[in-house]
Amino acid sequence: MKMQAYNNLSLGAAYFWMLMIIITTSCSLFESTNGAAPAYSINVARYGARSDGKSEASKAFMKAWSTACHSGRPAVTIYVPRGLYMLKNVVFTGPCRSRIVFQIDGTLLAPSNYWELGSSGFWILFHRVNRMSIHGGTIDARAHSFWACRKSPGNNCPPGARSIAFSWCSNIVVSGLTSTNSQMKHLTFDHCNNVLVRKVKIRAPSSSPNTDGIHIQSSSAVTIRGANIMTGDDCISVGAGSRNLWMERVTCGPGHGISIGSLGDYANEEGVQNVTVTSSTFTKTQNGVRIKSWARPSNGYATDIVFQNLIMNNVYNPIIIDQKYCPGNQGCPHQSSSVKISSVTYKNIVGTSATAVAMNLYCSKNNPCRGIKLQDIKLTYHTRSPTSVCVNARGTSSGVVIPKSCLGRNY
Repeated sequence: MKMQAYNNLSLGAAYFWMLMIIITTSCSLFESTNGAAPAYSINVARYGARSDGKSEASKAFMKAWSTACHSGRPAVTIYVPRGLYMLKNVVFTGPCRSRIVFQIDGTLLAPSNYWELGSSGFWILFHRVNRMSIHGGTIDARAHSFWACRKSPGNNCPPGARSIAFSWCSNIVVSGLTSTNSQMKHLTFDHCNNVLVRKVKIRAPSSSPNTDGIHIQSSSAVTIRGANIMTGDDCISVGAGSRNLWMERVTCGPGHGISIGSLGDYANEEGVQNVTVTSSTFTKTQNGVRIKSWARPSNGYATDIVFQNLIMNNVYNPIIIDQKYCPGNQGCPHQSSSVKISSVTYKNIVGTSATAVAMNLYCSKNNPCRGIKLQDIKLTYHTRSPTSVCVNARGTSSGVVIPKSCLGRNY
């Protein structure tokens, strides 16, 4: 963690990041002690999993999980050898008595027929699991035919599945995983706590719809440290009810950037608080860093947000707040958002914009953005200075800010 980030955060947020250093260190120790030299290992082949990529291996994986989960040993490794393993929908349910390590040296494949994942909304789900890590491996949802179905008007298509989802889980480590060609979102955390994601790779074509790389919803204490994401939607998206998030060394592009939102989907909604994105690079993305909310009534909010030490390479909207989000103009009766956005810092952001407007801060007339801070921003557009647009955005600027700040005064 970089200590200078504390200057941009409240005392409580700084205290949180001090705790995160301790928590992350303990997660790293958990990885090394349990991943490198496990006390007990279960090979999925022992339960009948065949590595030919055709034989259905879901039951074998579930039996291995049941054995590991109910083991009285302090730590158990579920080992997936090299090869191809075809899985249908699987749910790994806790809580478990042991710490579990999924060591994956092979590749997990979804069924070639996308209908076989049904309408459950997920492919691989971990539910109410505590103290678990996933190391290595590739998961391939093989979603090309599913995307083709969705793009063809009038087709009857299933709703789509997230590749690997964590729901109501805690003390989770995901390290070295590669996810490709997800039907929908690749890696999701919903109502989770104390999560470390590191050195992951996510791949889907830029034309693939709704294939967010990592999605965080109603979760806290989530750290992403090292992610290479190329996809057709947000590289990382943050939903309502999330707080105390740290993201660093993210390489994003193609994709839609890193987004907080869409917020304000519901009238009564939890806010987003204490999020830092640092030391990351965006290349030819639709957006760089974005906060967006539906143009409708809501008690949601986003506060204590820091975007710092970022590089933009030919990005269409490097810095953007969009509080008029309303696809198809449906469900936005007054075309105005009630989500409150405050205390957002943009610091040390450099690079190139693909459009003349490099900074677009379009805030709500009902609740103008307050406490926006711009510091040391240097963006260019075809070797010249781009422009900025501010609507109902208030704050301060310091250092060299290009494009020139258009913020109104705080009051």
